[in-house]
Amino acid sequence: MNVAVTDGLLLMPPPFSANLGLWSRENGTPGSASYAGQPNAAFVPADQDFAGCLELQKTTTVQRLRSYGQTPIMPGLYLRVSARVKAVAGNLPTVRIAGHAARADGSAVTGITLTGPEIALAAYGEVVTVSAIVGVGARAGVGLAWGTQPAYGHFGLDLTGPNGGVVRIDDIAIEDVTSFFLRKLMDWVDVRDFGARGDGVTDDSAAFAAADAAAMGRSVLVPAGTYLLNANTTFNTKVRFEGTVTMPADRRLVCTRDYNMDTYEAAFGSEPEGFRRGLQALFYFTDHVTFDLGGRRVQLTEPVDVAAVSGVTTLAQRRVLANGQLEAVAGPGWTTQTATSVATYTPGINATLLTAVANVANIPVGARVVGTGVGREIYVRSKNVGAGTLELSRPLWGAAGMRTYTFERYRYMLDFSGFSALSRFEVVGVEFQCTGNASAIMLPPAGTIFRMAGCYINRPRDRAITSIGTGCQGLIVDETQFLSNEQPLPAQDRTSICLNVNANDAKLRDNRIVRFAHFAVLSGSGNIITGNHFFQGDDQPLGVRRAGIIFASANVKSTVTANYIDNCFIEWNNEHDAFPTYTSGFSFGGLTLTGNIFTVNDVAPSFRWLVMAPYGAGHFINGFMANDNVFRTVNTSIDRVEGVDTTFATLDFTRFRNIMFEANTFNGVGQIAQSPVVIRHQQNTAATTWVIDSAALLPFGSRARNITAVVADGQITTATNAAVTEMPWTLSEQGTGSGQAHLRWTVAAKGRANVTVRCDNPN
Repeated sequence: MNVAVTDGLLLMPPPFSANLGLWSRENGTPGSASYAGQPNAAFVPADQDFAGCLELQKTTTVQRLRSYGQTPIMPGLYLRVSARVKAVAGNLPTVRIAGHAARADGSAVTGITLTGPEIALAAYGEVVTVSAIVGVGARAGVGLAWGTQPAYGHFGLDLTGPNGGVVRIDDIAIEDVTSFFLRKLMDWVDVRDFGARGDGVTDDSAAFAAADAAAMGRSVLVPAGTYLLNANTTFNTKVRFEGTVTMPADRRLVCTRDYNMDTYEAAFGSEPEGFRRGLQALFYFTDHVTFDLGGRRVQLTEPVDVAAVSGVTTLAQRRVLANGQLEAVAGPGWTTQTATSVATYTPGINATLLTAVANVANIPVGARVVGTGVGREIYVRSKNVGAGTLELSRPLWGAAGMRTYTFERYRYMLDFSGFSALSRFEVVGVEFQCTGNASAIMLPPAGTIFRMAGCYINRPRDRAITSIGTGCQGLIVDETQFLSNEQPLPAQDRTSICLNVNANDAKLRDNRIVRFAHFAVLSGSGNIITGNHFFQGDDQPLGVRRAGIIFASANVKSTVTANYIDNCFIEWNNEHDAFPTYTSGFSFGGLTLTGNIFTVNDVAPSFRWLVMAPYGAGHFINGFMANDNVFRTVNTSIDRVEGVDTTFATLDFTRFRNIMFEANTFNGVGQIAQSPVVIRHQQNTAATTWVIDSAALLPFGSRARNITAVVADGQITTATNAAVTEMPWTLSEQGTGSGQAHLRWTVAAKGRANVTVRCDNPN
C-alpha cells in the first residue's frame, strides 16, 4: 500500500530550492515565522553530497525547521520522515526528526511524542541520515505514535546542543512505509512465507506448522496450490484454504479453530474426502467433541468405514456428528456382498459360534446370516480365518449340526463394524438420504450408549440401524423419523427393517417409523419403548400385517408405553435361544404394555395385535401386564386382540403367573380379553353346580386357573325360593379346554353372582 499512489495524497514537503519561505522556523502552522530572508539560512544550489540543500546556522537552543505543508495522519498509514545532514563548521550539534500535530480545526494536540531520537554529528563533512516513523498505532518501530486525534502534521527537524555550528540539510523526505507493517496489519500469515511449495510433491507439513506457530492469534492462509502433508498437522489458529491438501490415509489434519465441514471440504477439495477427514480428526481431537456439518449435504458413493478412516479401533469418550445431510449416490459401492458356506453349529459348546466354516475368509464381518433354524437379524460379529470360525451376534434356535448358510453383507453409509469397541458416539440432527441405494448405520461390535437424536433416515435399502454385537448396549434413539423405501409394497413383500438390538437397555422414544417390514427386533432386556408411532399398513383389502416390534427372547424386562401401534402387532418369541424348549428359568415374562393406541384397518378377522410365538415346548407366561390400552379397528372387525402362534409349540397354560390384562378399551373387536375377569353369572334354574364359562374372555386361550372372588348379587335361593345362606366352593380349570369355573352348592340353588376368574396363579 502507498497512499501517494492509491489515494493521490501529497506527502513530500517542497524542496528547499522552491523557496525558503515555505519552511517555518517555528511549528509550521499558518502565520508562524519562516526562514525567508533570515541571515542564518541560505539555499546552496550545489554541494558535493547534495543536489541542492539548506545551509543553516544554529542560533537558538532548539533550532526548528518545519514544513508549512499539512501531511495527513490516518489510521493504518505509517510515514517515515527522514533527512540527510552534515556539519560544515563550528560547534557540532545533535539532530532529530520533529513535528507538530494538529487537529482538523488546527488546534495543537498535546501529550504525545513530537520528536524522534537524537543523533550527534561527530565530524565535519560526514553525511548522517536521521529518520523517524510516525503513525496512529503504537507499533514496534513507530517513534511518533500519535493516536487518532491528529488529522495532520507539520514535519521537519530540530538542531539541539551547542549553538554556532553550521550544517547543511538535504531535502527532507516523507514516504509511506505502511508496507513495513503489513505483516502485522494483516490478520493472516501465508504458508508460502514459511517455505511451503504447494507443488503436490514437496512435504509442506513443516511449513504449515511454522506458519501456525507464527500466527500468534491471526489466521493462516493456504493459497492456491496442492500441498502434500506427509505428517500429522494441527492448526491451533484459524485457517483459510484457497488451495488444497493431500495426505496419506494415516495422517491427520486437525483444524482446532475451524473444525467444521466447510473447512475440511475446502482443505481436501471434495465433500466426501472432507467428510472423512473431519471424522478422522474427531476421534483424535480433544478441543471439540462435535463435528458440525454446518447444514451441508455430503454425497457418498460408497460406505464410510469409520474405523478405517479414523485409524482407531476403540474409543470411550463422547463424540458427536451433527447438523447436516448424507446422501447415497447410486453406484457399485453399495452392492450387497453375498456368500454361501457350509458350517457347523454346536449350541452346547458355544451358542454364538459357527465352526468348520468353509471359505471363511470370504465371509465379511457384519454379514446377515440366513438359513434353516436361524432367527431374524443374526449377524457375523467377528471371524477367525485361521480357526475357521465365525462369531455370531445371537444364538441360533434350530441349527444344530452341519448346514448351509447364506451370508448377506449390506452396505451402510456409516459403518462402525471395524471398531473393537466404541462408546458414547452420537448422531444429532443428521439426515440420511439413503435413496434406496444404501443402508444407514451399522453399529460397532461392542460399546455402550450409541445415541441418535432428531435425525431422519430416509429410504434405506435394507436396514436403517443394524447391531452386529453388543455395541447397542444402552442404545438411545430419540425423535427420529424412519421412512421406508418400500412404502408402496404390500406389507408381506417388504424386507427392510428399521433396527435391531442384541444387548440390553435400549431406549426408543418419540420416533416415527413408516412402512418397514418390522420396526424393531429386540433380543436384549431392559428396553423402554415409548411415544413412538410405527405403522406398517398398505392398501390391500384383507391385507396381511406383520410384527412391528419383535421381542426375540423370553424374559424381556421391558416397557412399551404410550405408543401408536398402527397396522402391525407385537410378537413375543424366543427365536434367539439356542435351546428354545423350556427346561428352567423364568420363561416368558417381564413385559408391560401400558397406555398404547392399537389400530388396524382392512384386515382379516384372524388378525391379532399381541402374538406369543414360543419356538419350543414347555414355555409359559410369568409376569405380563397389558393395561389402559386402546384397541380399535377401522373398516374391519377382528375376533380378538391376542393369540398364540403354535407353528413350533404352544404355551403351558398350567404355569401362568402374575398376569394382568385389564382396563383396556376394545372397539371393533369381537371378543375382549381380560384377566382377572369379573363374570356376572345369572343362574335361573336351581342347580348344585353353576358353570361359569370364562374361556373366551381369558387372554391367549388360557385356563381358568383361579377363582379369587364370589359375590352374591341379591339373594341366593332354592327352587322353592327359600334363602340359601351358605357360601359355595369353587373348582377351577373345568370343562373342555379348562376354561370354566364351577361354583358348587350343597343344595340346588339359583340367583346371580359376580365371579372373579384369573388365568394365572397370582403369586
